[in-house]
Amino acid sequence: MDLANRFSQNPLIRPKDLEPGIDGMEIVCLLNPGVFRFENKVWLLLRVAERPKQVEGKISFPVYNAEGRIEVLSFDKDDPDLDASDPRVINYKKKDYLTTMSYLRLVCSDDGIHFYEPEGYPPIFGEGRLESFGIEDCRVATMKDGFALTFTEVSEFGVGVGLIRTKNWKDYQREGMVFSPHNKDCALFEEQINGRYYALHRPSSPELGGNYIWLAESPDLIHWGRHQCIATSRPGMWDSARVGAGGAPIRTPEGWLEIYHGANADHRYCLGALLLDLKDPSKVLARSKEPIMEPIEPYEQTGFFGNVVFTNGHYVDGDNIYMYYGASDEVICGTRLSINQILSTLR
Repeated sequence: MDLANRFSQNPLIRPKDLEPGIDGMEIVCLLNPGVFRFENKVWLLLRVAERPKQVEGKISFPVYNAEGRIEVLSFDKDDPDLDASDPRVINYKKKDYLTTMSYLRLVCSDDGIHFYEPEGYPPIFGEGRLESFGIEDCRVATMKDGFALTFTEVSEFGVGVGLIRTKNWKDYQREGMVFSPHNKDCALFEEQINGRYYALHRPSSPELGGNYIWLAESPDLIHWGRHQCIATSRPGMWDSARVGAGGAPIRTPEGWLEIYHGANADHRYCLGALLLDLKDPSKVLARSKEPIMEPIEPYEQTGFFGNVVFTNGHYVDGDNIYMYYGASDEVICGTRLSINQILSTLR
């Protein structure tokens, strides 16, 4: 069962469509954009992953040093202390490094299909020691008083969730890390419930528990508590290895509709749906038995890391969800989903 009405123009944006934003680097991947509407346009906040052009026999990648400047580390591929079996993360002498550095970059569109980079909207780069490996996978919540950005901060100290606020996409208020490591996949509800802010997030434990979706609440978007686990991975199913939130939950008459990602042991990423109670989102009313979207197109099955569909964002127009997603960890695509059709599968 695949409910997605993919855009015929997919992929919409490829790495070759943009110029590198870091001197001396090349764009390897475009991933998982945040989505919002602003000034009568559709905007994507792309995750752009860059690295140096690779030399035969070497593996090279950028990091921020202690002075906050980008430097390139390089190792011999035949070094016995190097484990480069994963194209995304390598291990050298029992220390992990990312093979690329990610930052966030704005593009916009008048028709939701053809995107371009507007002038005067600079990229958002990592800052400080908690973002020394870059920032990733931003979700954009459109709030009454502006936009709230939740994103992944990556460093040698772990992976946590950062928060930035903006009203005009030129001036940014950085609030620092709001969910400490190991945590990611943080999606904010775009309105308060009973006077409180709510967020979906994913703490992880390698020893006990797993990669599950949790709910937290806050008075101010910065201080979070009353954590509850609301969705776990399911053995033997399409989301058996890990689950995580997608974009902001969508208010429907039947409940909060959350499109989430799930992966199995083979790292095949699909999308499903959760339905949460409108007044108490810790109550899960229904959950997809089968994916509502799977990696079935060639551009979703092959790429930097194949068999992946992964979304951080969408905008809603009536019954239509216009969802933008990363495919195979390399290109950006779009699709349309019907809210009523998704809800009918949950009943």
